[in-house]
Amino acid sequence: MALSTKEPPMTTMAMDELSSHLRKIDFCLLCTQREDGRMATRPMSNNGNVEYDGDSWFFSYADTGKVQQIEAEECVMLTFTAPPSLFGKPGIFVSISGSAKLIREKAQFEKHWSKGLDLWFPEGIDTPALVLIKVEAKTIQYWDGEENGTITLLGADIEQP
Repeated sequence: MALSTKEPPMTTMAMDELSSHLRKIDFCLLCTQREDGRMATRPMSNNGNVEYDGDSWFFSYADTGKVQQIEAEECVMLTFTAPPSLFGKPGIFVSISGSAKLIREKAQFEKHWSKGLDLWFPEGIDTPALVLIKVEAKTIQYWDGEENGTITLLGADIEQP
């Protein structure tokens, strides 16, 4: 197998344009690392909180595997996929590498709560063992059929060769 020597394309997409794409995608996959080193992936809803600025927010119960995995290793990945357009243009694929924080403050619950969450958390922000997962993006990669690129957010720890 030959390795490509082509330079990766320059990023042309800005965060506001990326946010407009993510606004249309409700579900993503959240990937965490299990204790045995294998990866675990599960669907998560952004709960309509899609004014994307580099942070993603997800509600969960505290006694889940994903919460235990985040407590042990904060590095996570999110993947988003949009379907093709009506005219056949491929949808966008987005991969976000970042770090996850667990938040247990009701003020933050209120800020990110939406009515549809009552289906999964019937007592609202007073649901016992409720936790909010905040994923802070470090690196965002995207592919949309016409271009691809990487957005590195300020403050991201980037390894130099």
